[in-house]
Amino acid sequence: MENLSVSDPPPLGASEAQQHGPPAPSPVPQLPPQMFTTAAQLLDLTDKKLMVALRDGRKIIGVLRSWDQFGNLVLQDTIERIYGQNLFADIPRGVFLIRGENVLLLGEIDLDKEDDTPEGYQQAPVEEVFAIKKKEQEERKRKDKARLEKLRTYGFEGEHGVEAIL
Repeated sequence: MENLSVSDPPPLGASEAQQHGPPAPSPVPQLPPQMFTTAAQLLDLTDKKLMVALRDGRKIIGVLRSWDQFGNLVLQDTIERIYGQNLFADIPRGVFLIRGENVLLLGEIDLDKEDDTPEGYQQAPVEEVFAIKKKEQEERKRKDKARLEKLRTYGFEGEHGVEAIL
């Protein structure tokens, strides 16, 4: 008498083995599409118009022509879009190389809506928008400085408030 455990399948007879045939190969596991979070996802975006937000706050719009494993991008027919209050302006930049570590966000532009003015904004001359943006940056710096001074009175230090000890 054979010693069978509860988990063992019953032995097959000769006729049953012929009906089942050889065991089917196990399927190769497939990775879900969301697993590809590397530069390989850029393959679908090649030759499409993109908007790229950079770490320094700039917004770049252009056609993705090339990329590498580091996420470095080459854009063609590129413009830099600047915003100030409710105005925007486009500065032509031509061919633009972006280092991958500076990309904060990128997305494909809907070609049906690319010529539409952004909602709530009006196009204006570059000089006018640049002057407004510069004033906004100066105001932000002034507020940040005042905030850091107030925090310092409570004992907090700013990012660069501590001297390095060598």
